Amino acid sequence: MPKRSPTAERNAELIRTALLKVSPAGLTIIELMTECNLSLWQTRRALAALRDLCAEKGWPPAIWTREAGYHFCAGETELERWERVWIGERLTQFRRMLSGTLGPHLRLFPKSDWAEYLTAQVKAIESNLEIAAGPWPR
Repeated sequence: MPKRSPTAERNAELIRTALLKVSPAGLTIIELMTECNLSLWQTRRALAALRDLCAEKGWPPAIWTREAGYHFCAGETELERWERVWIGERLTQFRRMLSGTLGPHLRLFPKSDWAEYLTAQVKAIESNLEIAAGPWPR
């Protein structure tokens, strides 16, 4: 895990406390900023630090959904749904990388070993993400 500043950890604890107060409901980013008296930048860094702390300490993950905002996930179904959405977003990003950057790179420089290698790697990741984003169990 990357090293976190003491400030990020302190702010993560502020956010954790705020989320626990309203649990099982959640808070929007604006509500978190207001409740914790943090700037947008501080809130985003604190959320990243909180996710790391949740993983390290075995706490339920902090997630964001459109319906509830930021909250601690307690249900397996909700967590699986969130993971599928997250994977689907990454799949879209990889497809855009293939079509918008690597494709034109190969057309401009057809002998580019780097572009060929990267295309093969990204396509492998794309196929794995496609499987993971699909319905389960198979």
